[in-house]
Amino acid sequence: MPLPNFLVVGAPKAGTTALHVALTRHPALYMSPVKEPKFFLTDGPPPTRGGPGDAHTYREHVWRRDDYLALFAGAPPGTLTGESTPFYLYDRAAQRRIRAQIPGARLIVVLRDPVERAHSNWTHLWSAGLEPIGDFVRACAEEPRRIAAGWAPFWHYTGLGRYGEQLRDLFALFPREQVLIFRYRDLVDRPADTLDRICVFLGVPPGVITEVPRENVTAHPDPTLTHRVLSRSLRAGAALLPSGLAAGLTESLERRLQQRARPRRPLTWEQRREVLSGLARDIALLQEVTGEDFGDWLRPRERSGGLVGDRPSGQRQARNGRPRRAL
Repeated sequence: MPLPNFLVVGAPKAGTTALHVALTRHPALYMSPVKEPKFFLTDGPPPTRGGPGDAHTYREHVWRRDDYLALFAGAPPGTLTGESTPFYLYDRAAQRRIRAQIPGARLIVVLRDPVERAHSNWTHLWSAGLEPIGDFVRACAEEPRRIAAGWAPFWHYTGLGRYGEQLRDLFALFPREQVLIFRYRDLVDRPADTLDRICVFLGVPPGVITEVPRENVTAHPDPTLTHRVLSRSLRAGAALLPSGLAAGLTESLERRLQQRARPRRPLTWEQRREVLSGLARDIALLQEVTGEDFGDWLRPRERSGGLVGDRPSGQRQARNGRPRRAL
């Protein structure tokens, strides 16, 4: 069984889950049934330690080659195969592994405003009970210490949004014609056109898929005593319990945490500006590398919302009455 023909390589919290689902609906494409196998992130077993909940996440890695190839065994003859692991763009070793094993791979990159991406990322972990710091800006300031301590990439809130550095290194390995870059807002505002761009890039008929799912709402539980107690229990259980028990505990506690949670609250300009101060140089590099203008990311947000359903009150909810988890 051959390795996949194309990869959705980044970025996390930029609609890659919804994109993966949309691409499964094209008859000429076959997407891995495990959306995020993370195969190219390691040369062998993943680490066993890290930040809160990382041990449980590492157990989900599809790191054995035979298991990874088996993900594509069901592909009908003649279809193109693909998978979506949004950490490949950020992980330079993963970039090199992909180049060594699939030098002709087509790579799809989705870029989201790096501050909004980081905020959504932080909210995801806070709402899941894994993020111990209830202030977004302060959690971002902890990033260097967390990286030094070996916390997994999903905790690298601002680092994951340094697209200029990531694409500069990617283009040193792959010709630009093998890389398709577009914005997260393109998926939100122009899904049919964006999906057609992807299909043309992959060499399959356009006009077949026209919609990207909108099914998730980013919940933001208040920092109550209940939230603190449940979060501590979840972090302890995810790190210490066997995989099956940890998964059951995580699901149960997350349901409790999501009850009556409000949608993600927009950042103030002061908060946004503080996080932007560490990203401005990379945004300039991104413009240089891509030849495109990303200056709007340096200004206050003019709008919010998107595939993750960042809505005001009256948010769409799951059937059980609790907000759906964020992408």
